[in-house]
Amino acid sequence: MARPVLKWVGGKRRLIDDIVSLLPRDYQTRAYHEPFFGGGALFFHLESEAGSINDVNQRLMNFYKILRDRPDELIEEASKYVYEKGEYYRLRTRFNEGPLGDVEDAAILLYLNKTGYNGLYRVNSKGAYNVPFGRYKKPRIVDEARIKEASRLLMNIDIFSERFYNVLSHAKSGDIVYFDPPYLPVSETSDFTSYSKTGFGYDDHVLLRDTCLELDGDGVLFVQSNSYVEPVIELYADIEGFRIEVVQMNRPINSKASKRGEVKELLVTNIPQNVEI
Repeated sequence: MARPVLKWVGGKRRLIDDIVSLLPRDYQTRAYHEPFFGGGALFFHLESEAGSINDVNQRLMNFYKILRDRPDELIEEASKYVYEKGEYYRLRTRFNEGPLGDVEDAAILLYLNKTGYNGLYRVNSKGAYNVPFGRYKKPRIVDEARIKEASRLLMNIDIFSERFYNVLSHAKSGDIVYFDPPYLPVSETSDFTSYSKTGFGYDDHVLLRDTCLELDGDGVLFVQSNSYVEPVIELYADIEGFRIEVVQMNRPINSKASKRGEVKELLVTNIPQNVEI
């Protein structure tokens, strides 16, 4: 089972077993689609051979296109960079001011991801990456084996940078879609979703619910992870054929140490329980 190339706050590595337990047993034979891709922990775990990945973050999707199509060039370029504070801020400025070719853009994104604070991807209102330098003992910026394995797994995967609901154009009956949207925050200070210039609010979650309904009508299977908050529960609670599972998820990032630790999260799915599909 492969592992992600990028670190990603909010990644679902700790929820993988819970998510896989909801999938039909033949999930590896089905096309897989992930409209909010991030680090792709579930995708790389499943090692799907067909489908699509997507994210509104165009630079992130450029990274995965380069990872898929030009891994050797990515390795060569990123290997030039050293872990040093001055180098970090020089490359961050270059990343923000450009112009950059696609390979250099992907290589700097990889470097910033591995050396920036907590692996965050965060931009300000002007779209400028503003994560500060991170302090690590000896970060591994370029993992050649992992990059080449990820490139192999992405070879037959379509890569898009669209709104999430465009998965309706890509997923067919019997396919699997996994949604990991920016969560509705459980408090006013817990929103860590600013990885694009546009936010993702309640109206977007309503549109996501409607997208799930359309997928269900088309015979597409889906799983969605989300925060354990009443507005989300209300969106899905009374839909025939949908079910909500409550799971425990470790949340290591919070401004207050007392609020880190185990929290409840939701998994919403239209996949029948204990039934062969």
